[in-house]
Amino acid sequence: MARGATARLFAAVDPPAEVAGELSRWARSVARAEGAGEAPALRVLDPASLHVTLLFLGERPHGEIAALGAALAEAAERSRCCELETGAPLWLPPRRPRALSVEIHDPSGELAGLQAEVARALCAVTGEQPPRRFRAHVTVGRSRAAPRGQATLPATPQLRFEATEAALYRSRLDPGGARYEQLASAPLGGWRA
Repeated sequence: MARGATARLFAAVDPPAEVAGELSRWARSVARAEGAGEAPALRVLDPASLHVTLLFLGERPHGEIAALGAALAEAAERSRCCELETGAPLWLPPRRPRALSVEIHDPSGELAGLQAEVARALCAVTGEQPPRRFRAHVTVGRSRAAPRGQATLPATPQLRFEATEAALYRSRLDPGGARYEQLASAPLGGWRA
């Protein structure tokens, strides 16, 4: 490994495969509507790459990965499983949007608690400050251009799922889109019966 080598890292929870598949099918329907002027050219993400980001760490030294994995495991143990629901479609970020996303609702507040716990634990390793804001969402597509006007997006599928595990990922940027490699994962400590 080269001295000073870094990896682009983030922590996330993953929706189950069937939920990711439904969200991907919905995104493909939005992409097909492009011809009708509903959305800009949209690259739909592979269902296997859909996730709810808890904390984006950016480029971090390779030497931190083991400590980040251990901190993630400790944070996960102190957290509870999360019952989550899909919400409305939205373009992110609000200024110059390029990512088609689906809101994730957290009725119990468990996801917000998990995110705060993970952010605190991982930022203790990196020395960074935890982010002030967390907006739960799943990005389902990316575009090179912002959406035209205030195009109405079709309703998202109404789905419920349980997040039972947190993971640390490495993101490798390629011309065709990011590829994700799971480096560590940990079950959430408050398993429900």
